[in-house]
Amino acid sequence: MPGHLETLRSDIELLDMAGDELDMDKVLAGELTPVFFGSAITNFGVEPFLRHFLKMAPSPCPHHTTDGIIEPDDTMFSGFVFKIQANMDPSHRDRMAFIRICSGHYEKNMSVNLMRTGKKITLAQPQQFMAQDRAIAEDAYAGDIIGIFDPGNFRIGDTLISTNRKFEFDPIPVFAPENFARVEPKDSMKRKQFLKGIEQLSQEGAVQLYKQPGIGTETYVMGVVGILQFDVLEYRLKSEYNVDIVRTALPYRLARWVKSPKDGFDAKEMTLTSTSLLVLDRDDEPVVLFESEWAVDWAIDHNKDDELRFDNIHDKNN
Repeated sequence: MPGHLETLRSDIELLDMAGDELDMDKVLAGELTPVFFGSAITNFGVEPFLRHFLKMAPSPCPHHTTDGIIEPDDTMFSGFVFKIQANMDPSHRDRMAFIRICSGHYEKNMSVNLMRTGKKITLAQPQQFMAQDRAIAEDAYAGDIIGIFDPGNFRIGDTLISTNRKFEFDPIPVFAPENFARVEPKDSMKRKQFLKGIEQLSQEGAVQLYKQPGIGTETYVMGVVGILQFDVLEYRLKSEYNVDIVRTALPYRLARWVKSPKDGFDAKEMTLTSTSLLVLDRDDEPVVLFESEWAVDWAIDHNKDDELRFDNIHDKNN
């Protein structure tokens, strides 16, 4: 017993030294993270965690837009697509767009304006999820998350509005990958499945997809942050789309979006080192793949007339 008591005292002392006093203001400001101790396997501490999580979770908050702040109690419905997931049910090849409701009241089958395209979209068959279980959502309010079957209408970052107001929520920035490979299908007869797979996986954000200007669509350049994402890409293309791929590693280590304030600027006219590669992202924005920071500096120095800037974050509002 003395041994167990001493161990307990040591553990408590460790927690006292390692942790800070809970301050909900700091938690809500993102400056402090609460930690719970428990075990789902033994069902120890699970219920207290869930109860405290509900108490501590913040209520819906205001959101920044291109037209000011949208409050959660605004009567206008507005939402934000923050995740897209393909093949959630492999037997049906379904694709879900997850929407966080930012204001107003969602009603089943309501029509909204998709701000990126200016088109009206009917939000049919809304789903809410709890682990593997799904339930039809008849209505939802600010702070709720619903999933909508998506035939390819949505992208991550899309803004949905029920009125004729025109604004967009702050975008989710796209960060530059650091590992690159050229990818093509082993079997050219499966090109259609290959194109569908890489398009859907890039829309999820699993990889970043680039194409070379003037080159066909048989091969693509893929970019990822972590090298293991290539293994995930290869596995999902095989298991979900029945496509085996050939992957060729490329020497690039930096991707930079090209910006120039000059009218009539043509990225194809840039002067680059022989080891740099100009590609286009899925929005047809010019991106240069570099092997080193030296090559970036060289490109800036040799394109002074175009006042070039190379950004490592893609922000269409920037």
